Formats: sequence, structure tokens, C-alpha cells
Amino acid sequence: MSRSTQGGRFAVQQIILCIIGILFSACLAVISAPPVQARAQAKLPLPLKQDESCLACHGQAGMTAASGKSISIDPGKHAASVHGTLSCQDCHTAIKDYPHPAKVAKLKCATCHADEAERVPTSVHSALGEGACQSCHGNEHEVTASAQMAPAKCAQCHADEVKEFKQSIHGQAAATGDPDAPNCVSCHGPVHQIRTSSDASALVAKKNLPDTCASCHSNPQFLSRHKIPFAHPVELYRQSVHGRAVKDGNETAATCSDCHGSHGILGSRDARSQINHWNIAGTCGQCHTDIAKTYSESVHGQAMKAGLPGAPVCVDCHGEHLILAPKDSASLVNASRVSMATCGRCHSDERLALRYNLPADRVPSFADSYHGLALRGGSQSVANCASCHGVHNIFRTADARSTVNAANLSKTCGNCHAGAGDHFVIGPVHVRISTGAAHPVVKWIRWTYWGLIPLTLGFMVIHNLLDFVAKLIRRRPRRETGEQTTRMNLNFRIAHAGVILSFPTLVYTGFALKYPEAWWARPLLLWEGHFAFRGAVHRGAALVLTIATLYHIIHLAVNRRDRLFLKAMIPQFKDATDLVQVLLHNLGLSKTEPQFAKFNYAEKVEYWAFMWGTVVMTVSGCLLWFNNFTLRYFPKWVSDAATAVHYYEALLATFSILLWHFYMVIFDPLVYPMDTAWIDGKVPADHYRHSRPAYYRALERAHLIERDSEPTDSGPPQNPVVADHVEDLVVKK
Repeated sequence: MSRSTQGGRFAVQQIILCIIGILFSACLAVISAPPVQARAQAKLPLPLKQDESCLACHGQAGMTAASGKSISIDPGKHAASVHGTLSCQDCHTAIKDYPHPAKVAKLKCATCHADEAERVPTSVHSALGEGACQSCHGNEHEVTASAQMAPAKCAQCHADEVKEFKQSIHGQAAATGDPDAPNCVSCHGPVHQIRTSSDASALVAKKNLPDTCASCHSNPQFLSRHKIPFAHPVELYRQSVHGRAVKDGNETAATCSDCHGSHGILGSRDARSQINHWNIAGTCGQCHTDIAKTYSESVHGQAMKAGLPGAPVCVDCHGEHLILAPKDSASLVNASRVSMATCGRCHSDERLALRYNLPADRVPSFADSYHGLALRGGSQSVANCASCHGVHNIFRTADARSTVNAANLSKTCGNCHAGAGDHFVIGPVHVRISTGAAHPVVKWIRWTYWGLIPLTLGFMVIHNLLDFVAKLIRRRPRRETGEQTTRMNLNFRIAHAGVILSFPTLVYTGFALKYPEAWWARPLLLWEGHFAFRGAVHRGAALVLTIATLYHIIHLAVNRRDRLFLKAMIPQFKDATDLVQVLLHNLGLSKTEPQFAKFNYAEKVEYWAFMWGTVVMTVSGCLLWFNNFTLRYFPKWVSDAATAVHYYEALLATFSILLWHFYMVIFDPLVYPMDTAWIDGKVPADHYRHSRPAYYRALERAHLIERDSEPTDSGPPQNPVVADHVEDLVVKK
């Protein structure tokens, strides 16, 4: 039989088989077809008309090629696939007629999907080899739309990740139909471009992950729609020590997924969440292992383990997203902020103190201490809470491991104050100088000044107010003769100049330490973060005052004539009677105008109060200045007492100068606008003529009164012995 005959017979057989197959398929379709109503509801797509001839054979179930490969096509599934709009010959362009060529060229997806085919080899899915497309998309005749594939299709390979995602807060949002809910490609990028997290270009690479999360969590509309309370979390993270390290290429630094998780991200209230309050220490401990172990043994860690809701965990001290290095001035654990901004947040809370029986005076007593005041003023080197109590290794005071345990306190204080506690046991540290429990000596000092200050200042106000009003009421024309007399020679003026320069400086710099937040103190404290400028100026002024006082004492010791000044300053019984007489006269109860010697009672009170105050301030100031010496050789209550004395005496001295001295040399109607003796040493003799006639006459007899007709720089020749006699005479009177 010829080849042509055989070919014809084979063709006829094939045609007959196709006809039988078509009839069989039609009968089978009729038998298995659902009711009309069900078909109407299903609305299954129909194959394209031009594909009917192809499906006549390939639409048969179980049809295989000679090699055994299935070449059967499900017409319904193909029509429902993304390729359902394509006819068979749109892809199988090499097949023109029937019978097909013995060898049919294998189709390539890249023919239509060139971009995708180009990207897959560089993606993580390139590991699937030549079957990469079919691995995800399946049979090319049944390709499902990509939107319907994830995450079910991804689960075929990534089952654990998909399971975690479904349980996550993102997966739960997707299950409820939230249009903002992320899916796999939201984080990993287009399927054909997915890269491993170790690839620097991957969306989930450490460097890029903040930007990936920011696509939602930095979107104000997204945050508003979902009522997410955390403001700018990604922006804050980028500024943090972790974010900066990641940006600099540190592959071990924490990023979003290290704390929140990758696929199984859960809400903070979920007990399984990595950022749940009770799990945070473990989460941070993944990187900070040693610190987490130390924390777990501390008083805070033990409280956390016990389930106390107020127990602090890592984020309570370091922050959440904006975690900064301790050296950063904005860090919550920076030396200048840790005490008040961090420790103080809990330890000054009255509710927590009551709930857990915590001492309520710890924060205010620290704030009032030298350490606290210096910190409030901007000092970066003074001790803070962590300096004494530790950082993560904070234990109860009774615990032998505690740095503030009685047995360890000397060592702890000795870190800054060498030798502290060598001779005496260091007593209570948290002592409120102004209020609260204190050593009996400190209490006695406090009560003494509480009584002394209001009584003294009250007396000054009443005395000067009565004097001022009385002099205005009895005002009479002055007799201005132009006569002058020397009141302060050069030595007195030098000592007085030292006081003028130092005292206001001491007041300003001293109260700037006590009230560092005041507007008038801020300019002085601008440099405190780098240099203890305020303290240096204060101590410098103290030295000037001390030197001026010593100069005055030495001057009186070596100059016999000027030493008579002290005789004139010695208080006498007449001073008390003068005070009574002044009060009676100013109240209108006596018409006798008081008369005084060279110095009246007001000047004597001021002079001796100044000398006493200078001694008190010098001694207490030295105890505070040389604190290492004080803590080594004295019990701690001595420092507390010195602090109390220094503060209260400063208050008394400041207001005494303002109320008493300024009245006598400026606001007294008989002196106004100013007593200029501190400038040239001279005062008008007319003032003495009215109030101190005996002293005036003595000066006149000694030719110590300068008149306008006489040279101001030199008077008539004076006998020093006569002048000394005048001084002595006036003192005795």
C-alpha cells in the first residue's frame, strides 16, 4: 500500500474519531448539565467560537501526547482564566493546520510577558528554574488573576508565613475586607521583582524596611482612617539610634520587623505580641542579652514578672521609636534628663507611691539638693538618679547588691567624692532642706530661720516705713551750707568697694542655682552644659568678699586711729533707748527729736549683722565648696546643715540690704537721692548738725569740717592727737 493511501486512511480515521469525540462530549454535557436555573446563576464563561475545533480534541479529559504529557484542556477553566480572552492560535501561532507537526515548539511566556520574564531571573523566585512561571501561575490554560492568588498561592511554598499573616493584625484587617489592608506584594513588592531580604534593593531589606512601612504608617490619611494614635513612628525611628545605625549599614541594628515581627504582627494588647508590655523586655533582649538579664533581676524586672501594671519596661525609660543614645541631649536617659523626665515620671506619681508604698519625697528632695539644682541649671557632670542607684541593676536598698545599700553607700558616693564616709556613716541622702524629715540640727536651723527671717524683715519694714512717713510729714526746709566732712577714708572705701562688687554677684549667682528655671537666671546658665560658669562666678565673688573683709580687719588692726571705729561701733544701752525714742517720736508720742553719736543703732546693727553674716556664709560656703573634705571628716548632716544655713542666711542678708541699708543710704528723706560717701568718702556736715549735734561740734572743734571757702583736698593743719581725741570723745558720748 502506498504512503499516500495510508495517509488518507489515517486522516479518515482521525476525522471519524473527532466526530465521535464531539458527539460523546455533547452527550456527556447534556447528561451532567445542572438545571437551567443553576446554570443561569453560575454564568460560566464559554470558550471562544474559534477554539471549538481545537477543543474538539483537546477538550477531552485525559488526552495525552505520544510522550505521555497531558494535552487536555478544561474549556470552562480556560475560559474563566486571564487567558480566556485569547484564542488558541494567539499563543500557538506555529500550528496552522491539522494534523499538527510532529514536533511542536514549546511556548514561552516571555513572548507576551517580556518585562515579567526579564525580572524573574533576578528575583528570589529564580531559584524555581524554568518552571518558575508554572510554579506560581499553574497551568497556562488556567491562569488565575493575580489579585485572587495571594495569599493562598503563596501558601503553597510559604505556608508558615501565610498562616502567621492571617493571624496578624494585617491579616485580620484583610479578612474584614478593609481596602487598606496590606497583602504580600504590599511589603515584598511586585511578585516578579521579589528579592531576598539580604538583597540591598529588596523592599524588606533593613535599609529599606522603614520606607516600606512608611508607605502606610507615615500617611496622615491612613493614620486618621484607622485611628492609629502613634504620631510619626517611622520619622521618629529614623532619628533614633537604631534608625541611624541601619542607615549607616549596620546589619545587626534593629529595624521595624525586629521589634514588631514580620508576618505575624500583632496589636500591643495581644498577649502574643512582641511589643506587648510583658514581652518587651524579651524583645529587646534578643539584641541586648546581658542588659535584659540584669534588668530581669532588678527591682523593676521583678515587678514586671509579678505582673504589676506600673512596672517599667525598656520603652518606659528609653522611649519607643525615638530611642536615642544616652549622650544625646534629647535622650530620655541623658544625664541631664533621666532624673526628672524619666525616673521622676513614676517616682513623683502620688498614685503609684500610694499603690506600691514608694517614698513620696525622693524626687522633690533630689530636685532641691545641690545635685538636682545643678541638673536643673544645665550641668552635665553632676550626679543623677542613675549615678547612685544604677541603670539596669537597680535593687532594693536592703539588697546587698544595691549600690545604695548601707554597706555600699561609701563606695557609691566615693565615685565622685573621694573618701566619703571614711570617718562617719553616711546618713539619709534624700533630705529636704526646706521641708520634710531631716536631722535634728537641720530641723533646728530651719525652725530658727523660719522665726528669725519674718521677725527681722517685718521689723525693718515697720521701722523704715514709720521713719519715712514721719519725716515726710514733719518735712522742713534744709539748711544747705555746703559743709562737708570725711566719713570714709580710702581704706574703708576699698573694703566697701569689694563688698559692692561681690555681694550683688553672690546674690544673683546664688539664687540662680536655687531657681534655675526663672527667666532672670537663664542667661547666666547658658554655658552650664559645657562649663560650670555660674559656680565659677559665684566662688570668685565669694573670694572677693572674703578678701575685702580680711582687708578691713587687717586695716583696723594696723591703723590705731581707724581702730577707734570699732569703739564707736560697740553697742551700748543708749542704742536701745535711742530705738525706743525714735519709734515714739515717729509715732507722734514724743516731741523730743532723737540725737545720736557718730554711729546710731541702725548703723551698728547693720555692721555687726554684716560681719556675722559674712562669717556664717564663709564657713557654710566652704563646707559646701570643699564637699569631699566635708563628707570625709564630718557626718552627712553637716553638709545638710551647711546647705540650710547658706540658703536661709542668703535670704536674710539679701532682704536686709534691700530694706535696711538701701533705706539708710538712698531712700531716707534726709539723705535722698544718695549718700555719696562710698565714692569720695565725704558726707554733708548739715546731716550731722541736725541729727548728731554733739558729733558735729566735736568735728568743728577739731577743724574737721570743710567749708566751700576751704580747699576740698586739704584743710587747715590738724593735730592727729586732737583728731584722735575727738574720735574717742565722740565714742564715749
